[in-house]
Amino acid sequence: MGQWSPLKSNLSSVWSEGPAKLVGLFLLMATLALGFILSGFAAQAEQRASARELVTPPLALEHFHFGFRLPMADLLWLRTLQDFDYCEQPIAKNVCRGQGWLFQTLDLATQLDPKFRMAYSAGGVALSIMVSDIQGASRLFDKGVAAFPTDWVIAYKAAYHALYEEKNTLKAAELMKKAAEHGAPDWVFALSGRLYTEAGRRELAERVLSEMKALGLDEKVQERLRQKIESAAPHSL
Repeated sequence: MGQWSPLKSNLSSVWSEGPAKLVGLFLLMATLALGFILSGFAAQAEQRASARELVTPPLALEHFHFGFRLPMADLLWLRTLQDFDYCEQPIAKNVCRGQGWLFQTLDLATQLDPKFRMAYSAGGVALSIMVSDIQGASRLFDKGVAAFPTDWVIAYKAAYHALYEEKNTLKAAELMKKAAEHGAPDWVFALSGRLYTEAGRRELAERVLSEMKALGLDEKVQERLRQKIESAAPHSL
């Protein structure tokens, strides 16, 4: 239910502005929705079921939103939920081309709504774990940490990505410390000092997986992270 709350809150302010604006909003969202939905079937229509081809939303939408910034951001978010595991160009096993379709769609959504917390939090995890878009996840997490400097959950997830994917121990330790300073459990602060050891790196990865299970997050995301932990050599964690 949490992922729907931004949609409800963003649209609530529009309902009271009169029929004309509602009609404009409906036509705009219907047109965009039709384009995005049809793009998901383009590959099948061309007998390319093994290689989906999704249309990246034009960057111009950031400037030509006709006053519907927040509803448009919601629409983009709902579209990404259908293809959180989409990788248009694999460059290695379980690694996708950097800053691809998923990143560009999430990036535009957060440009339209810079305070779209769910897009940063869940979108960053999808980029990092599901499609291994390292560059895209780094950029989205950096934006999320800047937009929500006191949100320990986003900082905590960004710390995992910095350590496990960027291989940036210093950045990960600083993000973990930031999380600890803004409400994270006590063990987070202690872990920030252990990130320089192999034991600390594995502990962070395993704690992220445990929290995913506790929160009941998508099993595909859990399984992908479990594979990463099991396949990584001890010295690379």
